[in-house]
Amino acid sequence: MSHRRTLLAASIIASLCMAGALHAQDSTQTSTKPKSAEEAKATELQAVTVTGIRASLQQSLDTKRNADAVIEAVTAEDIGKFPNTNVAEAMALIPGVTIDRQFGQGDRVSIDGTDPSLNLTFLNGQPISQTPWQYGAQPNRGFDFTMLAPEVVGRLEVYKSPEARLPEGSLGGTILLHTLQPLDLPANTLRGSFGVNYNDQASKQRPSASVLYSWKNDAKTFGIIASAQHFEEKIDRQGIEIFGYHPVSDYASSPAVAAGIANGSLNPNAKVPDEINSAFFQQTRKRDTVTLGAQFKPNEHWDIDFNSLFVRENFNNWNQSLYPFTHATPGQITGFNQGGNGVVTSGHVCGKFDDPTCPDIAQGTLDSNIRKSVVKTTAFDLKSTYHGDGWSIGGAAGYSKADNNDMSQVAMEPVYGGGYTWDIRKGFSFDSPAAAANPANWHMGDAPGLGGWPGNYGVFKASAKDQYAQLDFTKDFDGFVNTLLVGARYNRHEESMEQHVYGPNGAISLANLGTLGLSDTLSDFSGMMDGAKHHVQPDPAKEWAWVRATNGGNNDPGSFVNGTWKIVEKTWAGYAQIDFGSGPFRGNLGGRYVHTVDDASGYNYSGVPIYPPPSSWYQTVSTTHNDFLPSLNLSYDVTDSIVLRFAAAKVIARAPYNMQVNNLFLNDSVLTGSGGNAKLNPYKSNNYSVSAEWYFAPQSVLALTGFYKDISNYIFINSAIEQHYNSAKDNDPATFAKQVTQGLCTADGFCGYSVSRPRDTGAGKVKGFSVSYQQPLFDTGFGLVANYTYADATLASGGALPYSSKNSYSLSPYYEKGPFSARLTYNWRSSYLAGGYIAGAPPATTGSYKDLGASLGYKITDNISLSLDAMNLLNSKYTQYLATKDLPVAEYTTGRRYMATVHVNL
Repeated sequence: MSHRRTLLAASIIASLCMAGALHAQDSTQTSTKPKSAEEAKATELQAVTVTGIRASLQQSLDTKRNADAVIEAVTAEDIGKFPNTNVAEAMALIPGVTIDRQFGQGDRVSIDGTDPSLNLTFLNGQPISQTPWQYGAQPNRGFDFTMLAPEVVGRLEVYKSPEARLPEGSLGGTILLHTLQPLDLPANTLRGSFGVNYNDQASKQRPSASVLYSWKNDAKTFGIIASAQHFEEKIDRQGIEIFGYHPVSDYASSPAVAAGIANGSLNPNAKVPDEINSAFFQQTRKRDTVTLGAQFKPNEHWDIDFNSLFVRENFNNWNQSLYPFTHATPGQITGFNQGGNGVVTSGHVCGKFDDPTCPDIAQGTLDSNIRKSVVKTTAFDLKSTYHGDGWSIGGAAGYSKADNNDMSQVAMEPVYGGGYTWDIRKGFSFDSPAAAANPANWHMGDAPGLGGWPGNYGVFKASAKDQYAQLDFTKDFDGFVNTLLVGARYNRHEESMEQHVYGPNGAISLANLGTLGLSDTLSDFSGMMDGAKHHVQPDPAKEWAWVRATNGGNNDPGSFVNGTWKIVEKTWAGYAQIDFGSGPFRGNLGGRYVHTVDDASGYNYSGVPIYPPPSSWYQTVSTTHNDFLPSLNLSYDVTDSIVLRFAAAKVIARAPYNMQVNNLFLNDSVLTGSGGNAKLNPYKSNNYSVSAEWYFAPQSVLALTGFYKDISNYIFINSAIEQHYNSAKDNDPATFAKQVTQGLCTADGFCGYSVSRPRDTGAGKVKGFSVSYQQPLFDTGFGLVANYTYADATLASGGALPYSSKNSYSLSPYYEKGPFSARLTYNWRSSYLAGGYIAGAPPATTGSYKDLGASLGYKITDNISLSLDAMNLLNSKYTQYLATKDLPVAEYTTGRRYMATVHVNL
């Protein structure tokens, strides 16, 4: 891999080194809550017209200060000023919010120590449909923020304590996103930008551009707004992976291992990594977004809003995994070296290919997966409200759809039979490097006795649809009760997956297929052996054409029946809420009743799968749940600058869609899998929050918030051995024969798979607090935003809850004066439990992660400005391990990312 520095990268780095500090500007601190809905709306709309970092921070504080609930806010200018490529990264400085960055970008958002799948996100009050982009991935309820361009969003709020009027379904918090509105912008507003994005690990730059136009008539009763964005980014993820561990006793067929067990140098229970995988993921992400909105106010009583969103995302990628598979050839082990904590840390495996005295070939497998994935998302939403004399009635309806109808993959696994040395931290080296670098020695069934799998072609068809309708009525009063709100909401969600796998293919060697030469990876992993860094690469274009052209046309029965399912979820909800207040005391009290029906359909069978399957195999399981969800929010203004809050609510969160159906995804090579459970109950929790907020100066706050979530039902994924038919018996007989020899499978095709399924686990608790601080430093131009969060999330039966870091903090010093602005953002989170990174892998611990970003801005004229942004400046490693760091399962780098953008505002 080339590590050249482009002029763009060099100039950005030089500029960042010149900027050591960051921001401040006075603005009036709002200290009283608006008394009417119209005043509240006016206050909110100010957030989309602010300019400058300091003014936008003030608007965010105004929203937080005036709310009845415990919320955090980010305004339009904040989103634009953070170094980010999507909305998730713009939320990184919110107290209690942590971001998962498996591919470098922020995509999954946790709130107050809860799983991202248990927090809902709405755009203009509407659920946005989503489908997975990764081949083999399953849909969940957590929002994928890589979908949304930052330019689309005008402001956002994170409700950490619910209100009865808000849609149910969030355990940690509800994220409300709002697009810009034409009547809030000057007529004939025209904004545009053009930029270049660069990743230093990929050594590639890609373009981005955006344009927005907003118009309204002179009477300010009608307006339209339209925008278009194009974004591209090169993803380059390199690392090592370990698919699993087995005890030393499993390798006792090796004379060397048997001798070590006998003489006591090897503990038979010590853990041995199945392999050390050199992983290389390459992708150019492309996102095209179009929005169109309109506002109409026929008279002073009536308003109509229309919003639409169109997104097309291209996620085509190529993943290469090279792993000498120790567990596949236990008899050829010539030596193990046991380290501390009962882990074998290195060893050697001989191969008959280059060692005639070895009993058989070794198995060095190159797993090459070329994937095409295009996600298309549309959303339409219409709202209308009529304001009477002290009352209003409003309605809303929306439709959203997301499709990924050709999430396809060609896969093949050429094998090299030579011996190798491996090390758990340094990868591997082949005994005969020149032979391993020769494509003619990598075979896929074309040479007897050398193994290899000629691959297949797979297609996932994924679709999601959302439809909703809502009716709301409000009545204002002059007494202690200010407002009565009642309403009803209906939502229908449909999610479906369908899998087809075609093959097997004809035999061929890499030499006959065609190659690109050797890879040059893992340069940021010091001490890595050459075998892991430099390996032969198939030509991806030739691989795609060959696999597609030569596949045998079989539609694999197991893949279809296990990977095809559908769920339809319907919810009917009604709510009543009163807003009250007198003097310094205010709040709201309400209840929400929700009726949920899930119809989960999938294939339920036993024995050998067949295609097409009998219609009787396709079965639907229906479940019904009824829940009453009360909520209370209290706020007390101790002084003009100090606010105390208390909140209590009962909440539910529903399991991810794929967990609620009888689906199954199997990895036939390593005998793992993941599946669903149609009998799950919702997550249930009683949530409590207390906070004290001191607004001690303009643009300044010191806040302490405590939270406690008493979870009565938590759904947890654990693994158990299940017997399933292995399609390798039909598609890869050589590999299956070895699995039978090793006692992993029976000759009739059934194997013991370690299958992960969700189960109602029982009670759990999340308790913690966050401290946030924000202040400009007088009139120097400098300022600071900082926060710290502690979250202790555990199951009553023991163990941590997924995606909860016990400690996390953010620091963001800023500077803004005259035409120049600068900002640093540093985020750190401690280790947390996360899902396995391959199908069926046990939950792994993700190591602590730090992220440093920087942003420079310069206003050339009143209409033209330049920004330089940098992300992941520390090139942090994303690591995962099992229970202890001595049992690593993944370690990746994704490179530093830079953006240079010219902005025009007319």
